[in-house]
Amino acid sequence: MDSPAILALEDGAVYRGKAFGAIGEAAGEAVFNTSMTGYQEVLTDASYRGQIVAMTYPLIGNYGVNETDVESHRPWVEGFVVKEVSRIRSNWRSTMGLDEYLCKNHIPGIEGIDTRALTKHLREAGAMRAVLSSTDDDPASVVAKAKASPGLVGRDLVKEVTSEKPWEWQAEVAPDGPLVAVMDYGVKYGILRRLKEVGCRALVMPAQATAEEVMDRKPDGVLLSNGPGDPEPVTYAVETVRRLIEDPPGGRRVPIFGICQGHHFLVLALGGRTMKLKFGHHGANHPTKDMRTGKVAITVQNHGFVGDIASLEGADVEITHVNLNDQTLEGIEHRRLPIFAVQFHPEASPGPHDARYLFRRFADLMRDRPAKAGR
Repeated sequence: MDSPAILALEDGAVYRGKAFGAIGEAAGEAVFNTSMTGYQEVLTDASYRGQIVAMTYPLIGNYGVNETDVESHRPWVEGFVVKEVSRIRSNWRSTMGLDEYLCKNHIPGIEGIDTRALTKHLREAGAMRAVLSSTDDDPASVVAKAKASPGLVGRDLVKEVTSEKPWEWQAEVAPDGPLVAVMDYGVKYGILRRLKEVGCRALVMPAQATAEEVMDRKPDGVLLSNGPGDPEPVTYAVETVRRLIEDPPGGRRVPIFGICQGHHFLVLALGGRTMKLKFGHHGANHPTKDMRTGKVAITVQNHGFVGDIASLEGADVEITHVNLNDQTLEGIEHRRLPIFAVQFHPEASPGPHDARYLFRRFADLMRDRPAKAGR
């Protein structure tokens, strides 16, 4: 028998549908994702911590869930919203259906609502606090819970998703390759896979690691990973990045590559500001322009905050990429130091592979530095 479910937004909008996944209740910021595929990667992307994700593609779950296409050790979304869940899964790698997967991981879902109407509302009114409930059938009660939920602004969600201690990613694959200290703000496995592909070793470091702890590992480069929520409250991460830029321990400077939240931390460490977008960028079809070449790449994006271009006018950086949909900041590069970052996801899992060349560029920077530095 179908169980009813409600998705209620803080502005009073209510969407009734049917429950799938776990029976329960979840609060989070409601956002929409425009990808046609990749729901498993979305579910397991730690950048979605604190969010209820609505997929705009109407049929979700048709290829099930497998053990390979995950971006972390567990799903992180608070709740999942779809037009229709496919009970038929057709893929030779599939080990379970989407409904079972959400049940197993205690994540409530809702199907049967007009996701087009929800998406249009979020575009016009902006992303907002929401509650998804299959245990409370009173719309007024669920709306009140949404209004009372904490939201994202001012919260440090990075501490909830980062590693507890350092660990290595498939160290045996490239034993002689450059060693990358990956600052884990919610790192996607796709980033670690791309580092492996370009011959690098990846040592994943907790977000709270200091500059001294990072450089004690003698890395050839530092990658600042993606992660969830508002970047400004994560002051310890910003301070570590600032120290690595301005006064690296031992005077040893290494290339730094920032992705998404790592891009935010780099902007803040360079004296810039970040701001919240109206409804964020979530999907695999965002056009980004390289300001140097004029080329346009279709990129994967997942962020609700963005660096303020105007705040970087006094910094020694060049704006390298902008979003063609709204002209927001998508990439920067330091004019003197081997430091660059992008707001989008060049690892593209899933999505177009237009920007994967950035990992090769990072690897080349690390391999060139020892010769230039005489080491």
